[in-house]
Amino acid sequence: MNPGIGEEAGKAANSLIDGLKQSPATLSLTVVLLGLLAWMFYALHAAAEFRTTLLTQQNEYQKHVTEILSKCVVPRGD
Repeated sequence: MNPGIGEEAGKAANSLIDGLKQSPATLSLTVVLLGLLAWMFYALHAAAEFRTTLLTQQNEYQKHVTEILSKCVVPRGD
């Protein structure tokens, strides 16, 4: 009888765990790389939020300046 998907996944997981037991440096590097990946996603998310806030503030500032200038500049009638 053919093994099911669960058995195949179990065999693959067991072989992976056995391989990592034999070389703990690989396991530690994998953990460090996953940590760096999580940190990168967090940093990029924080940067995107900052950029969104900055652009919103800049647009509000430009609207304010435009309103002030529209009151100060008298258009010439041609």
